[in-house]
Amino acid sequence: MRVLMIGGTGFVGPYVVRSLVAAGHEVTVFHRGEHKPELPSSVRHVHSASATFPVLNFPAELAAWKPNVVLHMVAMGERDAEAVVRAFKGMAQRLVVPSSGDVYAAYGALIGSRTDTAHSRLHREDSPLRKDFYPYRKTATGPDDWVYHYDKILVEQAAMGNPELPGTILRLPAVYGPGDSGYRFFSYLKRMDDQRPAILLDQDQARWRWSHGYVENVAAAIALAVTDDRARGQIYNVGEESVPTTAERVRIVGKLAGWAGEVVTLPRTSLPSHLRDSYDYSHDLAYDTGRIRNELGYKEQVSVDEGLRRTIGWQREHPPSIDAARYDYAAEDAALATARTA
Repeated sequence: MRVLMIGGTGFVGPYVVRSLVAAGHEVTVFHRGEHKPELPSSVRHVHSASATFPVLNFPAELAAWKPNVVLHMVAMGERDAEAVVRAFKGMAQRLVVPSSGDVYAAYGALIGSRTDTAHSRLHREDSPLRKDFYPYRKTATGPDDWVYHYDKILVEQAAMGNPELPGTILRLPAVYGPGDSGYRFFSYLKRMDDQRPAILLDQDQARWRWSHGYVENVAAAIALAVTDDRARGQIYNVGEESVPTTAERVRIVGKLAGWAGEVVTLPRTSLPSHLRDSYDYSHDLAYDTGRIRNELGYKEQVSVDEGLRRTIGWQREHPPSIDAARYDYAAEDAALATARTA
């Protein structure tokens, strides 16, 4: 099978490429050439400045290669999703697009949308979606900023809307693992390695559940959707089968990191200012992943504990720059002391 991958040299993409090549498929990666991860020598690279967000134009050589499946790793809004459909409809057999759990109404509720209400059960692929579009527009610098146009709901609609290029959507979880520039879990890990006696959590966040996935497992799910034609026209949630609360997940990380402290939950108003946020944790963002497991036979390749061990090891070896204001231990000690004497 010939797979054209748009983007894919960042965090998750290289794992997908290696999985596809290991299974015997031909892969061409269309990207800017700014990132050069280690990829198999058989991978063909096509570099172009037009591979910058949003990707609206595609060199003729990509169509001439006649890909069987187009995997668009970086479709961020309606314009770029529509552009890839125009370019490859009637030519490629399928389009596969990773999406996000931020399409669900629960995410709208999380970020404070007044129009979104949601339940706290596991979200299925047919669960209610956000009613408000462009969830990050307020953070954009202006209409020329790709974030201004970001919305995975509109991506999904465009990718699934043309019978000449049947689509497959994968709603990804919070992805962690070596190479994660977002350093999930690092704020907890640093406190653990600093031998903090307690990690403080907002009591509502402590009960909140959010689906996660180790990077190699998420990449395996994407590769499976690319290569299995049963995925044609389908939407799949991707994530770990069990979804712990935030407090439970911190304790799991702590155990694997060798930390002997405790997780302490407090009302938001009792937390130091650097630990407060404005999210509404009333509705879980946890997915039911039964469909991809039952229909495509998806299974994790790396256990949760092993994935977390690898993540912990990588983050210890490659720590990010530290913002001291985010680690005001004196303020945390004072909040903890107040809570224990209350």
